[in-house]
Amino acid sequence: MKIEGYIERSLTDSIKKAIPFYSVIVITGPRQVGKTTLCRHLFEDFRYVNLERPTERQFAMDDIEGFVDGLGSKVIIDEVQNVPEILSYIQVKVDEDPELKYVITGSSNFSLLHTVTQSLAGRAALFTLLPLSFKEIKDYVQSSGIREIMYNGFYPAIFTKETPPDMFYSNYYSTYVERDIRKISQLKNINTFEVFMHLCAGRAGTELNYSSLGVEAGVSAPTVKEWLSLLSASYITYTLHPYFTNINKRLTKSPKLYFYDTGLLCFLLGIEDADQLMTHPLRGAIFENLVVTEMMKENYNSGKIPRLFFYRENSGREVDIVEEHGTSLSLYEVKASKTFSKDFRKNLDYLKKNLSEITIKDSIVVYDGETFPPFAINVRDIWKYNEK
Repeated sequence: MKIEGYIERSLTDSIKKAIPFYSVIVITGPRQVGKTTLCRHLFEDFRYVNLERPTERQFAMDDIEGFVDGLGSKVIIDEVQNVPEILSYIQVKVDEDPELKYVITGSSNFSLLHTVTQSLAGRAALFTLLPLSFKEIKDYVQSSGIREIMYNGFYPAIFTKETPPDMFYSNYYSTYVERDIRKISQLKNINTFEVFMHLCAGRAGTELNYSSLGVEAGVSAPTVKEWLSLLSASYITYTLHPYFTNINKRLTKSPKLYFYDTGLLCFLLGIEDADQLMTHPLRGAIFENLVVTEMMKENYNSGKIPRLFFYRENSGREVDIVEEHGTSLSLYEVKASKTFSKDFRKNLDYLKKNLSEITIKDSIVVYDGETFPPFAINVRDIWKYNEK
């Protein structure tokens, strides 16, 4: 399904609300997710500078102060991770003149966010732009089968240019490994890292065992953690921690691994067309990944930091998603099924009873069948449900 023209991004409203209060707007997210398009659409009267261009980057590296001085009063600086030192000079400029406006984008949060928090604390509003959400392409989502949705993924080029998913993700993957990973790390063995990425894909939606993953990849557990940090820094993967009422325990138990886009996940799993998802052994994990990531997008698009966890007991009893809202919780059980069964709610009802001292705002099954709140909703309606 080709989408003509500009796709309105849900993050726009959150950015507009921040503009009057901050001199610097920082937008991070994966490559090719639409950061530049969003900025140039939203800030049409701003000068545009791209630090991916060798001439611009070299000028900035050779004379940062002169480069920043010559930018003008309103400017978009694209891919700032190429010359992160610029941020310190921007701090000086906005301290001297708070009326200056800078819009900064970056495709890696490896050092960028650390630099922003140090150099621009209190001066910058931070936003994360992820691949397209259900809400942003709702006509496509409502009219398509779930296998097609999972396989195609959500990068804009799939819809605006009708780039075949296999072609897009093959090129995206090659570019990521050959350019980004080499830039932000000192990897000596790219081939081993590629094997590691494929192994991670096979563990999507499961708890991480660093030692086991290291043995299969042929690297140490500390290296596994380092490489997972690289994948997270470049917006390939993220983790959910288990929910505990004792916050310290959230940081000591094994997290679950997810990918920011199911299209890339399918590519790494060797899935060649949507029909293969009908019987694929990881279909349930990919569907769960789809739901969790959609909830991540809804939070980020609203300018919120996601507060998503999962619940699991040693006995194996589990609730897939626990969303924290201050002093209350929403519970979600995810099932890759078109048919609802009352057994789907068994763990939800158990956890509601087990957490009786906490207010449970919602407890609902997310699946591919008929929507009938408050018991179950179709995955395509999750954004509507979260807007309540």
